[in-house]
Amino acid sequence: MRTHPIYILRITGVLDGISLLVLLGIAMPLKYIWGIGQAVTVVGSIHGGIFCLYALAILYAAIRIQWNLLWSAAALIAAFIPLGNFILDWKLKKAQAKYSIKPFNYALIVYSIVFFSFIDLFVQLPVMSTFASSVGASSFIVGIVVGLYSLTNTFGNILSGIMTDKVGPFKILMIGLLLTSSALLLYQFVDSPLLLIIVRIIHGFVAGLIVPAAFTFSANTTVNAQQGKKVAFTGTFVGLAAIIGPAFSGIMASKTSVPFVFMCVAILGFSLAVLSAIFLSKYKIAKKEKVDAVQASKGSFFNAGVIKAYGGAFFLMFSQGVIAYLLPLHVQTLGYDSNLSGTLMSAFGIVAVLIFVLPTNRIFDRAAPSTTMALGIGLMGLSQLLISQSTTTLSLYIVLALYGVGFAFLFPSINTMLIKATPAELRGKAYGYFYACFSLGVVAGSSVLGWLPFNIIEGFIFTGIVLLLFAVFVALNKQRDSVLNY
Repeated sequence: MRTHPIYILRITGVLDGISLLVLLGIAMPLKYIWGIGQAVTVVGSIHGGIFCLYALAILYAAIRIQWNLLWSAAALIAAFIPLGNFILDWKLKKAQAKYSIKPFNYALIVYSIVFFSFIDLFVQLPVMSTFASSVGASSFIVGIVVGLYSLTNTFGNILSGIMTDKVGPFKILMIGLLLTSSALLLYQFVDSPLLLIIVRIIHGFVAGLIVPAAFTFSANTTVNAQQGKKVAFTGTFVGLAAIIGPAFSGIMASKTSVPFVFMCVAILGFSLAVLSAIFLSKYKIAKKEKVDAVQASKGSFFNAGVIKAYGGAFFLMFSQGVIAYLLPLHVQTLGYDSNLSGTLMSAFGIVAVLIFVLPTNRIFDRAAPSTTMALGIGLMGLSQLLISQSTTTLSLYIVLALYGVGFAFLFPSINTMLIKATPAELRGKAYGYFYACFSLGVVAGSSVLGWLPFNIIEGFIFTGIVLLLFAVFVALNKQRDSVLNY
């Protein structure tokens, strides 16, 4: 008999609730009253690991029983409330008999591939700079090592888009999964800065093959009336990667090593490659019939909708790069513990995920993409301005929550706009350039602010003004974003 997904959720939920009580009721008093700081370190690491399992159990339950997503939202919120998990367990025990396990939706493998691609990115954030230093890299080389992944990712994105239109997304997904998983294993052999640079170039390039093919596959197997909602649901997996990735790598790297963290991600990649070969292979010829149409079009697909989608992708990740670069420095300048930066980023991710999975995701099929795009980029710009003026923990959490709302509106909007503005025959190429803009945005966000003569406050203000100006541009240019080319 199969173990019911709700039962798995209940078990992990109770463990998460117990570990939270131990952290708050025992470990924290030991640290702040009796000065035993190691108690929080140990119990906090255990609680973080259990929370990751709990988050995966929430995701598994949502997939297998397809219940109202308010249940998933309630389960996630309960994890942050003392005794919340136990109250939820009482409710779930009553609900378990009402929900049967649904047939496995093979399209969810594509969502899992998106999750893998983004968790591959997010696990690097807390550990790559320290890992580079540990193998002898200077501060200058550390900066190069961190940025190389996104830079070479750009070229992988473009190649993936071109090849996806020629041979179909299935083959590119398989190649990307196998090569990326293999590249992750190469970190086991890194013992010098030069070798690390070589591995980063390889890793960034092959990882860039995955996302354009995955989003093309998803877009071309979805009816137009549901594109926005499906893209929002895909964004849930991006958000979960943003929440789980840094926590997982931080905990595991402190207990084991950075190469071990990458090996765990590689195992996930190889597992998805096997599942893809079994369940997705029947789609591998879906795009071959379109090759002549692609060649006939001579690769022309740029129009107002595409250009705005690309601009939105660039500025979304430009903003992310600024947050990753300036927020830890801002928190440190205010005198707070560096761990606050991580929890603030997790808070924005949680807010974004809630908007993705709640009925609010219906707005992306009902409102024009330009409208929700302008709203999203505007809220992100406003939050950048407010961060510069925020000095308390509460105000920082509120502002990062606002940033999460903006992110949640912007991400599905630019994807939906791109889908509606491009024919299926050229969607792979369109997504290739689209995610190249993502990668370039990350590089620009962290590097441009470093080159400009701004302090931390001025950097946030500059970014906020740039985003708000782009939001105004989108709002004032709501002409029909069609497939018609210039």
